[in-house]
Amino acid sequence: MKILAIGDPHGDLGKIKKIPVKNVDLILLTGDLGKADLARQRFFENSERKQKGLPKLKDNVQYIKKSHMEIHNSTISLLKYLSRDVPIYLIEGNVGIASISQVKEDEKKGVKIPYTLKMINSMPNVYLVKNKLRIINNLRIGFLEYFTDTSWVKEFKPKDYDKSMKKAKKQTDKAKGILQRFGKIDILVCHQPPYGILDKVNFPGAPKHYQGKHAGSKAILDYIKKYQPRYVFCGHIHEGEGKAKIEKAEVYNLGVAGHKIINLE
Repeated sequence: MKILAIGDPHGDLGKIKKIPVKNVDLILLTGDLGKADLARQRFFENSERKQKGLPKLKDNVQYIKKSHMEIHNSTISLLKYLSRDVPIYLIEGNVGIASISQVKEDEKKGVKIPYTLKMINSMPNVYLVKNKLRIINNLRIGFLEYFTDTSWVKEFKPKDYDKSMKKAKKQTDKAKGILQRFGKIDILVCHQPPYGILDKVNFPGAPKHYQGKHAGSKAILDYIKKYQPRYVFCGHIHEGEGKAKIEKAEVYNLGVAGHKIINLE
């Protein structure tokens, strides 16, 4: 079975079109499908403001609509292109796909946006997998969507440390339970890298207090050490693109629309 794994596309269809997608049996995506320049800029601005003790910038109707449509349009275009001939399995990253509940919440604010998640779920050849194990051609593939690990809170020390840690502990405990249920698998598809592996932040646009820190997950690292999947595909930290090994497990941070083709029986 010939498998093509693609890193966070972020709506870069031009880069995606340069990837040899023909003659593969399966495509795996590590999350962050759509272009989210507006959302990312606002996130970094608010991170800097929080460090300085300033209030968050308020999102007006125009900004909410524009940022959602940027993600939506680029996500749908990307999936339509990739799913023409080959089944695609994907997870959500931290650039979230608008859920039905989120759409309804935004409608209360006077913002009408498309039901992105509903559209994705109706697309042929496209499978959005939420924290599940899938057996595809006798291969065990685990799909773990993005979560905030307690290791991130300890590393980055946000101003609301206690609140962030409480939230991260809940998410990390859930992720550990999911990984435990996966057990021994052939491939792990996750969003963030394992802690200390291809995960160091040095992106020029990131806040100064992020630089040089590790944004990976210790829960994922511990799982890989214990169960040794043959391949791990991740993204999230774009500047960490590359390959590493954790004992026998091959870990690929595929960056922004980077790719790796493997053949597995």
